Amino acid sequence: MTALPPLEAPLRRFEEALSELVQSDVLFIRLIHQDLVTAGGKRIRPRLVFLASRALGGAPFELELALAVELLHSATLLHDDLIDDAETRRGKEAAFRRYGNAVSVLSGDFLLSRLLHVIAKTGRIELVERFAQVAKTLAEGEVLQFQVAALEDYSLENYERIITAKTAVLMELAAEGPALLKGEPEEVRQALSRFGLLYGQAFQMRDDYLDLMGSPEALGKPVGGDVREGKATLITLLLMERFPEVREILRRKGREPGDLERLRALAQESGVAAEVEGRIRERALLAAKALGPLPPSPYKEALEALALAEARRLA
Repeated sequence: MTALPPLEAPLRRFEEALSELVQSDVLFIRLIHQDLVTAGGKRIRPRLVFLASRALGGAPFELELALAVELLHSATLLHDDLIDDAETRRGKEAAFRRYGNAVSVLSGDFLLSRLLHVIAKTGRIELVERFAQVAKTLAEGEVLQFQVAALEDYSLENYERIITAKTAVLMELAAEGPALLKGEPEEVRQALSRFGLLYGQAFQMRDDYLDLMGSPEALGKPVGGDVREGKATLITLLLMERFPEVREILRRKGREPGDLERLRALAQESGVAAEVEGRIRERALLAAKALGPLPPSPYKEALEALALAEARRLA
């Protein structure tokens, strides 16, 4: 894997600006944002912005774009944890469990208000329109995921729609945004757009795989969350095609003793786990290949390395 070019300076400015943006006189909002927004995390989306910007020689308003994508991501986490009835987030008790549903939802809305403030600074109506479209798609993706689980409308087509809508479109915007802000040719903009979309899909596919097959110690949380919510991911969809019992396990949301262990064993013994790993690698390779139109640079190589790392990520 290519060593990532240093991003310490832009990421430090990002953390400082983010901390300032989410300040509030309201204690509960401050506490939630200390736990979630300013407590770190992988910062994958801001990294995508900074790497894509530098791969293009530097784009205007890169900091504002990085802040906006992270604010939208953080707002959706607050809302999603409530919807999913999650126990924890980043190793801590989920915000809605500590402060209540209303406080958690309204704190997410507070973040959305800060997002509007940030993108207004760019003066770029096209960027505002792109964020509006992505926010719409994120909401549709989450609702579709619950609809599919409720109706047991399991299919690979629906799975692709869900991972694209709930994860990949925001990655796409993070990668494409610098090209939009800099006014790059359509070929370059489309290359970064395709990269972000494919990388986002590979990223979510890996997360879904690890949710069943990963190590609780490495992940910092129990495995099997998707099964307990009745959500079919790529690995359970492929298992369902071969083993009718898998649909029953999903239907009862893995409540019987040994359900998760049975799914993990079936995935390993049938070769489905290896097949999913192969599909993630293919998607990651397509993402890296999409960057062909960009000029050679350490930042282009770093974007490729980010995508290829999904083939072996463990947490």
